[in-house]
Formats: sequence, structure tokens, C-alpha cells
Amino acid sequence: MTQHYRITLLSGDGIGPEIMAVAVEVLKVIGAQLDLSFEFQEALMGGAAIDAKGEPLPAETLDLCKNSDAVLLAAIGGYKWDTLPRHLRPETGLLGLRAGLGLFANLRPAKILPQLVDASSLKREIVEGVDILVVRELTGGVYFGQPKGIFATETGEKRGVNTMAYTESEIDRIGRVGFETAQKRGNKLCSVDKANVLEVSQLWRDRMTALATEYPDVELSHMYVDNAAMQLLRYPKQFDTIVTSNLFGDILSDAAAMLTGSIGMLPSASLGASGPGVFEPVHGSAPDIAGQDKANPLAQVLSAAMMLRYSLNQPAAADRIEQAVNTVLDQGNRTGDIMSNEMTLLGCKAMGEALIQALHSV
Repeated sequence: MTQHYRITLLSGDGIGPEIMAVAVEVLKVIGAQLDLSFEFQEALMGGAAIDAKGEPLPAETLDLCKNSDAVLLAAIGGYKWDTLPRHLRPETGLLGLRAGLGLFANLRPAKILPQLVDASSLKREIVEGVDILVVRELTGGVYFGQPKGIFATETGEKRGVNTMAYTESEIDRIGRVGFETAQKRGNKLCSVDKANVLEVSQLWRDRMTALATEYPDVELSHMYVDNAAMQLLRYPKQFDTIVTSNLFGDILSDAAAMLTGSIGMLPSASLGASGPGVFEPVHGSAPDIAGQDKANPLAQVLSAAMMLRYSLNQPAAADRIEQAVNTVLDQGNRTGDIMSNEMTLLGCKAMGEALIQALHSV
């Protein structure tokens, strides 16, 4: 019996429409193979929405997302909108989407594919075998805390303020995701904070320690964020699952991504307690190569696989897509960002075609 899913597509800006087109074609093939039906509905977000509607997240876009089974997002932003007031920038739309859908947990894997070990900027012996998943709190912390803004002091000097704040319930909620994710992996969880100088981090550490009693099979460790950044470069294989706050997770997940050789290879999932999740590549909109058929669509395709696995409960479909990605890499196909000697350079469309061929051979 055919299973039907409504997917909202947010192609966004820059290379977004190019890589989204590849992911949609891959999903269509998977649907035909496994008796899955996808109803795709497109909506504006980011710079495209600003140009058309005057705001980065129109109400109709958020409504479509709320009434979906899942949301597939490509990339937003670009130089064109960087000088707009903060509330009109594309990134503000992204924060609004996360808050509007209640997406409090961001899962960002950083796994070294064997075919791309030598694409990393670090030595083979450092990165070979790395398989890290960063669980980042997404709707609290310094990005959402109040008060915030730029204010004039009594002397007339401007003062910028952002507030890092977490409640016990917010920490417990993301902490449980961290522990439960670790249980599905290597049963090792590293909680990253800055408890030696930040009271909010001390509360974070206290709650993580308390939660650990509920997960006796998981080995919990604590690490200060500055040391964690260093350790990711020194010996990344010591990490399995990392759980951390919004700001620290934003920084560490990008650092972990570059262990793999290209940020263009990595997907992510943003999940809430219920309702649709948002699945997107961790890279940006790359406006400098937009429209040139140079983009790497693999992170977008792998984001679609995460969508199938985490939101739609279709692990077999996700496995097929991930195997197809491995197949095209085994064949020596590369886009420019992961190109190396004796490999075949493909554009975005050609990489999509190679993926479709690989799917038909699975």
C-alpha cells in the first residue's frame, strides 16, 4: 500500500534551487522503487522571500511547513541582503522557522567517508574513522535570550547586549535527546559547556550530571568548549556524541564538519517534540557559484535521507540513498569542492544523474 507524504520545499537562495532539484529527483526515484508518494509544495524563504514579500519568513510559508510531514530546506542568504536591518535578514527567517516549529534539537553528523579521507585538511591518521554527531540546542541560549539589542548608555556610548539563558526544563529536554542519541551510537556522550566562568553553564553541567543517573548505559563526560575545539583538531576520534548549547553547538559543529574535507558533504536534522522536522545541508548558499552548475548536491541529498530516517520512518529508503552516495564516490565522481587527482569532475546536474543511475543499480 502506497504511503503518502507532504513535503515542503524551501529552495531559498544561491545554489539552493540547484541542489534542491537533485534531491527532489532522487526522492521521486526512491518513491517509485519503494511505493512511497511525495507531494511536494514549494514556498519562499530567505532572500527570495525578502525580494518577493518583503520579509524572510512569510506567514504563509510557516503555515505550509506546519501542515507538512517534513520540511526540506536548501540554503538561504547571500551578500545581497547582508546590509539589511537584523529583523529583515534571511537568517532571521531561519530562527523564526525553528521557533515556529518548536525545533529545539539540531543533529549534525560529521562522519569521514572512506573515499574522502584525503580531502580533509588534517592528516589521514587524525581523521580516518571519525564518526561524530553533534546534538545542538536550537531554540534557547544567547540567540534567543532577552534582553538583547544595541542600546545607548547615559554617556551616549552604544552598548550591545545578548543574554545567554537556559531553564532547567530546556536543558533537560536537549539533554535527553543527547543521551538517547548516544544510546543508538557508541553509548558515549560528551557535554560541552563553559562552567568554569558562566553560571548558565554551571546549571547546564548540573542538569546533565543529574540526567546521567537515568541513562546508566551511557558514559557521560564534561568538557569546556575551548578545550573541545582544540580536541576536535587534536584527536577527534575520542568523540562519539556531543551535546551542547546553541552558541557552542553552532561553532563546534562547523569545526567538526571541516574534519570531513568539505562542508558540502554534510546534512543536518532539526527536530521538535512533535510535528515536522527541518532537514538541510550545513553549508551556505554559495552565491559566488550560483547558477554555474558547480554546486555539490550530496549534502542536500543526504539531508533528504535524514528526513526519510528521522521524520518519515523510512529507514530502507534512507539506506538506499546513502548507498547511492557511496556508489558514486566509489566510482570516482567528484564535484569541485571534493576533487582530487585521478577523479572525475562533475557538475551539480551530472552528479544528480550519477546518483539516479546508482539508485537504479541498488
